[in-house]
Amino acid sequence: MNVMNTALTIAGSDSCGGAGIQADIKTMTANGVYAMSAITALTAQNTTGVFGIQDVSPDFLEKQIEAVVTDIFPDAVKIGMVSSAALIRVIARAIDTHRLKNVVTDPVMVATSGSKLISDDAIETLKSELFSRATLITPNIPEAEVISGMLIRSETDMEKCAEKIFCDYGCAVLVKGGHNVNDANDFLFARDSSGAGKGTWFCGKRIQNPNTHGTGCTLSSAIASNLAKGKSLQESVERAKSYISGALSFMLDLGKGSGPMNHAFAITAQ
Repeated sequence: MNVMNTALTIAGSDSCGGAGIQADIKTMTANGVYAMSAITALTAQNTTGVFGIQDVSPDFLEKQIEAVVTDIFPDAVKIGMVSSAALIRVIARAIDTHRLKNVVTDPVMVATSGSKLISDDAIETLKSELFSRATLITPNIPEAEVISGMLIRSETDMEKCAEKIFCDYGCAVLVKGGHNVNDANDFLFARDSSGAGKGTWFCGKRIQNPNTHGTGCTLSSAIASNLAKGKSLQESVERAKSYISGALSFMLDLGKGSGPMNHAFAITAQ
């Protein structure tokens, strides 16, 4: 009998398969863990935009999470798109009730296409209910600006912003580069072995690929996968960045807009 490490994604569905739970499940599988899911919303979307969002009810989300964690307990949890405050509260309650661990929260606010994915009141609930319960949050620069109330125009700003979020909410923070600040360098602020906050840069080379649909979902899921396997937070980030570079470097070209990556770039078809 074989046993695998497990990871649960709590996120929205992407009907074109490049982001959301579809990207999460592909990423977790490619990173060697057994993937499970609890769907927060159905979306009608493709590489050009989001054309509709239908949230599940809070009760049904709670039932999905309960069914999973009481049978196959996850070694890590990735939280993605959650568009309403009521759904966020369900997730926060589940984290406490079931003592979920290695929680990676990707504070999804806007799709790659530019479509808004979360209400303003949900953003406040996300900050008050989920961040303090997370092991790590992974905002991009626009999201980090909303969370911190700061403007980010330089790498020094990224460092100050990450430290502020860490101090405000008590969770580790990976502020993702790009958005014209640097060449895909990310800054992690987390507790060190002594319990004090410490910043670490993770350098990457910008890959000239316009198809970036689902990069945030993919990175956070890869980090969660490695945490599920018992890797440290720093090593999990390093491995996740290497994985996403491989997925982007494949230069997959699908769709009329910002297309998806090849999550299975290292899997050989039989």
